[in-house]
Amino acid sequence: MTAVGIDAIEIRTGKLRLDLPNTFAPVKGEDPGKYTKGIGIQYSSLPDVYEDIVTMGANAAKRLMDRKGLTPEDIGRIDVATESAFDNSKPVSTYIAGCLESVYDGDFHHANKGERKFACLAGTQSIDDAYNWIRAGRNRGRAALVIATDTALYERGDPGEATQGAGAVAMLIDEDPDIVALSTEQGYGSADETDFLKPNQQFPSVDGQRSIQVYLARMREALEDYESVAGETHPDDFVYFPFHTPYPGMVRKAALLGYRHITRDTEIEDALADDIGMQPREGDYADREDYEDAIRAYMDELKETRRYQEWYEQAIEPTVDVSGQVGNWYTGSVHVARLSALRAAAERGADLAGEKLLVGSYGSGAQAEIHSETVRDGWREAIDAVDVESQLDARYDLDFEEYELVHDAHNHEKDVDIEEFTQPDGEFVFTGWGRMNERRYEYVE
Repeated sequence: MTAVGIDAIEIRTGKLRLDLPNTFAPVKGEDPGKYTKGIGIQYSSLPDVYEDIVTMGANAAKRLMDRKGLTPEDIGRIDVATESAFDNSKPVSTYIAGCLESVYDGDFHHANKGERKFACLAGTQSIDDAYNWIRAGRNRGRAALVIATDTALYERGDPGEATQGAGAVAMLIDEDPDIVALSTEQGYGSADETDFLKPNQQFPSVDGQRSIQVYLARMREALEDYESVAGETHPDDFVYFPFHTPYPGMVRKAALLGYRHITRDTEIEDALADDIGMQPREGDYADREDYEDAIRAYMDELKETRRYQEWYEQAIEPTVDVSGQVGNWYTGSVHVARLSALRAAAERGADLAGEKLLVGSYGSGAQAEIHSETVRDGWREAIDAVDVESQLDARYDLDFEEYELVHDAHNHEKDVDIEEFTQPDGEFVFTGWGRMNERRYEYVE
């Protein structure tokens, strides 16, 4: 069976950045370590006044298509995953297709276009849709373009404000992919939750503590479901574990929970027993509360062990490096984590071909999905071609007053007239509204 997976990746970050420990923290009167060591973010990427989810998505897609030498006729479907959409009828994919058609010969008139919504999970769901479309033989030899694009803004003063980010990840899904092949096996954990939602509003309503609990519960369920079809997992089976990363501090919690699960009944649990004992088993406790207390105590000791810390440094830390420089990209978050890990491996000259990743996606509301990916022979050349460092370095540093202005400029309830902070150069830009209140775009050379 021919492998199907991710053949190419490109990102587009917002062109502005907010330095959390040095610009945000002093104004808030907070310890900079709250951001660098606590949530794990140094900079938030934010969009300039002429940027939005369409421009970021279209610019990422154009760079990917140019690098791969693709034309519109090579693309059979365009799926956009976002929770920042501005139209309840017209999908963002049509706007992005229109942008691309303005710079390429040909068109996407025979490509299937759609928009996916399930909070941050939608990017992975869009990849699943593309995978199934190709596996079903309905692609006619064409590839799918999946774009995860979001502006993850919170109301000013909201606890989530420090996790903000803006950017897009474009991915080409095709047969015989260069980067990773997707597993057939998947696991799900899903429940009707109200941990994070936007009921007809731009900025989210968030129950922070509940959101953490739901994230961890759904991830655990998804891992158990994945193992029911793929067999038991083991830390040695996977070189990296990219998780949905609203902020790296959340991943630290998920990683510890996952490590406890995948080391249970293994030689690793036995080796750790001399120092911290065996993992608590529910049947050994009179009630659930005592068992949960014992589990928490065990995990507190587990995270201090050298074995766990070495695993985290090797298998998790590389996945959150880019996130710490850009903040939360919602639907693009887990895909930034994958890119971050592969980028770190390429920089150290690792040979990953044939190695596996265990990918954990999550969307509030709530659902998690676990699947594995096998790294392909062409991964290093494909990852080396991704423009990451130059984009991060080129961002404009906002002072706090400028941050307030640009935040207001992207607030749908406010009408703010400010000048752009950067100069458009070879990119799609937002230019205003049309006669039916549609958003208008053009390509600036």
